[in-house]
Amino acid sequence: MTEKRKHHGLDRRSFLGTMSSGLGGIALAQLLSSQDLLGAKDGDEAPSAKKPLRPVIDSRKPFAPRSPHFKPRARNVVVIFCAGACSHIDTFDYKPELIKRHGKPMPGGKLITFQGEQGSLIKSPWEFKPRGKSGKMVSELVPHLGELADELCFIHSMTSKTNTHGPGENFMSTGYTLDGFPSMGAWLTYALGSPNADLPAYVAIPDPRGTPQSSVNNWGPGFLPAAFQGVDFNSSNPIRNLKSPPGISDSSDKATRDFLQRLNARHQERFPGDSELAARISSYEMAARMQLSVPEVSNLDSEPNHILKMYGADDTSNKLKASFARNCILARRLIEKGVRFVQLFNGAYQAGGEGVSNWDGHKALKNQYSKHGPVLDQPAAALLRDLKDRGLLEDTLVVWCTEFGRMPTFQKGSSGRDHNPHGFTTWMAGAGVKAPYSYGATDEFGHKAAEKICSVYDFHATILHLLGIDHERLSFLHNGLERRLTDVHGSVITEILA
Repeated sequence: MTEKRKHHGLDRRSFLGTMSSGLGGIALAQLLSSQDLLGAKDGDEAPSAKKPLRPVIDSRKPFAPRSPHFKPRARNVVVIFCAGACSHIDTFDYKPELIKRHGKPMPGGKLITFQGEQGSLIKSPWEFKPRGKSGKMVSELVPHLGELADELCFIHSMTSKTNTHGPGENFMSTGYTLDGFPSMGAWLTYALGSPNADLPAYVAIPDPRGTPQSSVNNWGPGFLPAAFQGVDFNSSNPIRNLKSPPGISDSSDKATRDFLQRLNARHQERFPGDSELAARISSYEMAARMQLSVPEVSNLDSEPNHILKMYGADDTSNKLKASFARNCILARRLIEKGVRFVQLFNGAYQAGGEGVSNWDGHKALKNQYSKHGPVLDQPAAALLRDLKDRGLLEDTLVVWCTEFGRMPTFQKGSSGRDHNPHGFTTWMAGAGVKAPYSYGATDEFGHKAAEKICSVYDFHATILHLLGIDHERLSFLHNGLERRLTDVHGSVITEILA
């Protein structure tokens, strides 16, 4: 028997022994690789060039400022998000050929889009005029923003991967069409923290009419720690439950908080490794500080009359515009205080019918946009002017976006435009971007991106880059996968960088 085994290639016992050793070797290699202890392969010049970078988060101070990957051009971001898919055809993307062929069929035969068959090519109801020294053609729908054309960096070749509002909002805000992924603001505050310990690092300001269709997914933390979710409030709806209960004096409230802080500190000394406890204590302490800081930053009574007038916050004839204007002033005040990321929404999920409360102009575009344009235009333009006048635009990146564009045709049998993810416009202004500048282009009608086609992944990669973050390295390990805002896609749009 012994002699047989000696000459046998591999018996059962040997097989099991060899297999266990092999599995152990695989496990060891995995451990060494995860700790960067494996040697580089021959020819590898920079084996860790794109090694994931996960910021070290102190659960006791999750918003402590953290260093970027490289020198940033911007330190803060304001995103103006026009919910409902604002038409590029009627705002910033001038198409002379569309005017020339107004009322004629679009070449290519019968066209079916999101809501059905399309009718004829229809020019914008608003005239486009040259603006600023650059002569950039901008629609009369947004004349105040048009006056700032020389301050703007347009991206005219943006594309999306969905033509549905909820997934479209998700994609623009999180880089994924599905729910449950971290928002751009959550990624940035996870990466960089915040210089202000008394205010949230990330604030979402919903439209006066309500929240967008995808609601909190636009500012959610996804699988990142919950601390990095945006805090939502606006000028008319402050953060809930900040005030002390009736009958509790300020001095009594402070004494209670101080006593609780001493108890928490003592408990942490006994259990120094309990990160969940530390995070909970940190969130309670932030809430306590916000009782003082948020009412102060939200109180616009100190704003002088000329500022209110510039934004249109004193417009008694258009209360919706005045309310959005106050949200824009709030955004500026938050940036002044060092809030890292402010997301300002214009338009809310359908309230009163399709396109009534947002930019979803399927049926009566001229009538609806004539109401939406003034609400956005003067307040948003004033925000840009105010940031520049105060020197804040040097360190602040302002981004204007929407979930997708709209068709150059009217829907058959209606007076509005259908969804169009194949080509639309976004713009940036402020820190780190060229202005005046126009990048990319749609075709002669504004239907599809035709030159220097840009994806939302590229858009996100560029925003991260301007804040000193390498989008290919910022990562979070989730369910065994290294997750990124840009997934496995995206390139920085270097041509627009100043």
